[in-house]
Amino acid sequence: MVRVGVIGCGKISQVRHLPEYEANPHAQIVALYDVNLERARELAERYGATAYETLDELLAAPDVDAVSVCTSNATHAETTIKALQAGKHVLCEKPMAITLEECEQMVAAADVAGKQLMIDQNQRFAKAHIRAKELLDAGRIGRVLTFRTTFGHGGPETWSVDPGTGSWFFDPKRAAMGAMADLGVHKTDLIQWLIGQTVVSTTAHVTTLDKRDPEGNLVGVDDNAVCIYRMSGGAVGTMTASWTYYGPEDNSTVIYGTEGVMRIYDDPAHSIVIDRRDGERELYDVEAIQTNDNQTASGIIDAFVACLEDGTEPAIPASSVLPAMRAVFASIESSKTGKTIEIG
Repeated sequence: MVRVGVIGCGKISQVRHLPEYEANPHAQIVALYDVNLERARELAERYGATAYETLDELLAAPDVDAVSVCTSNATHAETTIKALQAGKHVLCEKPMAITLEECEQMVAAADVAGKQLMIDQNQRFAKAHIRAKELLDAGRIGRVLTFRTTFGHGGPETWSVDPGTGSWFFDPKRAAMGAMADLGVHKTDLIQWLIGQTVVSTTAHVTTLDKRDPEGNLVGVDDNAVCIYRMSGGAVGTMTASWTYYGPEDNSTVIYGTEGVMRIYDDPAHSIVIDRRDGERELYDVEAIQTNDNQTASGIIDAFVACLEDGTEPAIPASSVLPAMRAVFASIESSKTGKTIEIG
């Protein structure tokens, strides 16, 4: 049995971490912490856990084996490193951290502590993405030449216990980044994982077009990011992240190969569509991807618990997310400088 503490009791904790831990027969929620103590107490009562007044008290609790870090972006690194140093395994929400240095410090802290550190890059767990990778690895569309991968919706205004553009998502001190960190990191990680290539250069435009604070000023974080990625295996493609898709959510990826085209979550009727060069069409009905308004079990919590129970490496170790974070930070630099950034 893995005894879990959840740090940060906002929306992502309430709709994913807490219910998925509760549903897992090998996990027990024993501890909660939030800067809003009343919120933590209410949830602790619901889940039969203890609400701690300080983070340090939770991390000192001997009955906590592992923690989920579900705080605002700017505190991910500090909280994760503290937890690892306290002897806890950690599942950290994305984005991993707000600087590359912080990300690397997190990986180093896990190595020194001898504890597991997993990052919630849950797009790798979507069933259609798993099947798509199998098909790509089997060569169903040949060598990958180009791609476009997109994640866009109307914004995170309702994805907070404090809804609206006054929430932490739009606060540059707490979020540091906007759509790029919220959505772009997902698709950057996904495309690298799908095609087995890493981003080696990026030319990007990361900007704020429409989101405004309660006073009517443009918010201090980006609401759109468009990146051109050159990959280690020679492929070239675009990654788009947006909080201004004021209609149906778009979570699609289209990959163009020497022997055909693969569309993932791009066709409303089929999870994967392959149109091959020889005219053959292949249709795969796996499952619909979850959206902000239709949350389904992510698989992340179960995978994290399983690796701790089995004593194996996490399905998404933090070190495997570093290439995506390098691309994210390089894209922000590219946008600021107006230059293509090479990633070493």
